[in-house]
Amino acid sequence: MKEASVAVFVTVQKIYYPLLCIVGIPANLFTFYMICFRKCGMSDTAIIYLSCLAIVDTFYLVWVILIDLTLTFWVPQPFWHSDPWCGILGFLQYGSLYSSSWIVVVFTIERYLILRSTAAKQHFSQACVTKLTCVFIILVSHLASVPLGWINIVTPLNLTVGGENVTLPRCHYRDETYSTVIVWITTFLSGGIPIVLVIIFNYLIGCHLCRASNLFTKEERRVMHGRSSRGMLRRTVLLLGTVSVAFVVLSLPRFVTYCILRTKYNTENFNRNDYRIPINVAGDLANMLQNLNSTTNFLLYCMVSRGFRQELLHVVTCKLKARKLGSVITQTTMKVFSVSDHRASPSADHVTVVLTNLKQTE
Repeated sequence: MKEASVAVFVTVQKIYYPLLCIVGIPANLFTFYMICFRKCGMSDTAIIYLSCLAIVDTFYLVWVILIDLTLTFWVPQPFWHSDPWCGILGFLQYGSLYSSSWIVVVFTIERYLILRSTAAKQHFSQACVTKLTCVFIILVSHLASVPLGWINIVTPLNLTVGGENVTLPRCHYRDETYSTVIVWITTFLSGGIPIVLVIIFNYLIGCHLCRASNLFTKEERRVMHGRSSRGMLRRTVLLLGTVSVAFVVLSLPRFVTYCILRTKYNTENFNRNDYRIPINVAGDLANMLQNLNSTTNFLLYCMVSRGFRQELLHVVTCKLKARKLGSVITQTTMKVFSVSDHRASPSADHVTVVLTNLKQTE
């Protein structure tokens, strides 16, 4: 990559990551509010899973995108280039990444089990079981992230800052067997295994729905549902396919590039920030897609819900109605004041106006 192209790519990342924080963090928090405090027509278990997903994705955006990547591109010496923040940040980042990935996996598996078994439906439909499951996922994810606090090390490096050579502490990858083994395990636990499981169980869900629809004739399905369920089935399978494809497309590139970086280029002298090397460009593009996945999860799992869209529209229209009502009250008040002023002015004919009722006309 030429120097001009390198400058453009760096500029794109300097804009992309802050923009991702500006959009993603409020979007996830707003989704949490909509799911928990508005009636979106979701089951109790879905509300718990999706609200937990929104929260852990928010933490991922804070630890990885805001504190790590955004500061890397905008601040010459971020605070986490020192002990103990170098290890703590790695622990928090992978804890949130594990939590997000495995909440998606467990939620997908639960949907399949509920479709397959009545006993499983009765068990997993309990809100307390779902809450304990989410707490267990988050605790185990952060517990599994403890070893990642030691894959990086802080050492002084000679750097050029503002045209001057200075020695600054830098948090960088520890070139040891321990770090390599931990990174390989993490790569599969956060990327490879979740991707495979999501694909498999979404495929099984689609097959189960197809087989279930073939048990009844078209007329019987219309009697049971009041309308043809073939179109609904197609939309459901399409939704499941979209979720699987989106998860794979946005997560798989990072899994592949990470494996390449930690095998062929896993040396202490390798400069990860040299964009003249193609694998560095591919690795950063893959990271951009992976981080986008944490921002768009709420779209894939919530905006596809008709109840969520209707409730979102209701929230917006309520605000508009409130503004209209405020405008009507203001205009009416101004008219009352106008009448009062008119009464106060000297005139030969005195007219008394009494306001007995106020109605909003639409």
